[in-house]
Amino acid sequence: MAHPTTPPLADLRVVDLSTVIAGPNCARYLADFGADVIKVERPDTGDSLRNMAWRDPRTGDGMWWKQVNRNKRTIALDLKDADDLEVLRDLLREADVLVENFRPGTLERLGLAPDELLALNPRLVVTRVTGFGQTGPYAGKPGFATIAESMSGLAAISGLPDGQPLLPPIALTDEITGLVGAFATMVAVHSGVGQVVDVSLLESVFQLMSPLVSLYALTGELQPRMGAGLPYTVPRGTYQCADGLWVGLSASSDSVAARVLRLLGVDDDPRFTGFADRMTHREELEALMREWCAARTRPEVLAAFDEVDAAVGPVFTMADIAADPHFAARDAIVALDGTPMQGLIAKLSATPGVLRWQGRALDADGPEIREKGWNR
Repeated sequence: MAHPTTPPLADLRVVDLSTVIAGPNCARYLADFGADVIKVERPDTGDSLRNMAWRDPRTGDGMWWKQVNRNKRTIALDLKDADDLEVLRDLLREADVLVENFRPGTLERLGLAPDELLALNPRLVVTRVTGFGQTGPYAGKPGFATIAESMSGLAAISGLPDGQPLLPPIALTDEITGLVGAFATMVAVHSGVGQVVDVSLLESVFQLMSPLVSLYALTGELQPRMGAGLPYTVPRGTYQCADGLWVGLSASSDSVAARVLRLLGVDDDPRFTGFADRMTHREELEALMREWCAARTRPEVLAAFDEVDAAVGPVFTMADIAADPHFAARDAIVALDGTPMQGLIAKLSATPGVLRWQGRALDADGPEIREKGWNR
């Protein structure tokens, strides 16, 4: 199918006032599908993400910056300076979306309260990304992904049964909140009504807790920490093979469980016949699974599971992913301006997104934006 030259969000104008990861990722997903996103930064330091974590050994630029702020134009504005604030107001008069992640009250102190912005531009969608939301007892508290992961229930169920609650080894909540923000923003844009979109780190990750809220409310039961296991699926987890490599597998339905039980040679064992039986005899079945994998190399385990059409996958490192043919075939990794990074988050058959450039230098587009505004 021939693709149009104009990406699907090319008519969307977005001002990105946010910093670090969650808010900028919200704007980045819009930019990836064609939105004209103008990233506003402080003139002195810029967004702190520029200097956060790993640097490109070739240029010294922050790797995270290059990805999270790709496809955006950049301008440096001092929002305490009257002239620079007026430049921002001029942009907001014609914008469709503003993304910001100041603490509640900061936008108001700058003279940019949502009511004032909506009076300036009645169709503007103001997406506000904070730790705890714009209301409630915790609204004014500083919020980071770690705090949201601790307070959402996620850390409490993560880790070994007798070990400490664990946090994700990636910026999980920031990444999730970026997606939530982009989704909610597009819902608001689609409504055609200027409004405030209130997105929080806490509630974004809390949505991932599935029916655990209902479980506790109706039964008083709390999901325990189970390492790589799940209380409702067995066998499920990561298992070491004879060659020292690992696989991840899950028997999450009766039909898949039956095929796995045949591999283990216990398909006629009454302890494992049904879902409830497998839950009751979890430890015995998990021990059998561990022993079966430990007696075979990873290629042998993968081949055996593939033969019976049961779900299994190798535990990949980034080195494995870089060499994997499926990731390559799906363009899951692309080189943007010479920097490998994740490709588009979704593939649209008729109106695909476009990766145009990686995160740009501070104020790279400032002179043009000051002179022409949204017009290029």
